[in-house]
Amino acid sequence: MKPTATIDACRASHRLLLDALAPLTDDDFRAPSLLPRFTRGHVVTHVANKARAHVLILEGAALGEVRRVHPDGYDPDEAAEAGAGRPAAVLRADLADSLLRLEAAWAALDDTHWDRQGIMVAGPRTMVEIIGHHLRNVEVHHVDLDIGHHPSDWPAILVENELPKRLQALPDRAPHPALLAWLIGRGPAPELVGPW
Repeated sequence: MKPTATIDACRASHRLLLDALAPLTDDDFRAPSLLPRFTRGHVVTHVANKARAHVLILEGAALGEVRRVHPDGYDPDEAAEAGAGRPAAVLRADLADSLLRLEAAWAALDDTHWDRQGIMVAGPRTMVEIIGHHLRNVEVHHVDLDIGHHPSDWPAILVENELPKRLQALPDRAPHPALLAWLIGRGPAPELVGPW
């Protein structure tokens, strides 16, 4: 079944991100983001690249194909580096185009195909799960841009869907004694390891 509420949240997130990027200059895009070694241009390029990858997965689902998010040997950091230094207008146009293509792919996917799978970095995921991943990607990276968007601005559907997943994985990301001490108010929050 088509995840209409998540699609609506994604569209709203797209508009907020594009509006927030509208006044940024070339120098603003070359400024550091909150991600180590990434400028804002890197972050925007990464979001655009990932949206295009999701389009290919969705198009595959429509054809009955199970496609991978990235071809073998693809390095997301290298791809972000390749596009990071483009002028502000080009970065904004590329992002807007990739998000519009993704929205069109969602609209074109038959309601009965949302349970079909694509292969993400973490393994097979349904189209419904992939759109949830996209919402997280846009919202988290909007915060990473350091342009006034904060976790408190995240849509409820993102928080309610992601928080249980993150809590379930928490024991694998920190030493158990340190984690327990923090949870019962007897120690500082431990440093988390592993990918987000």
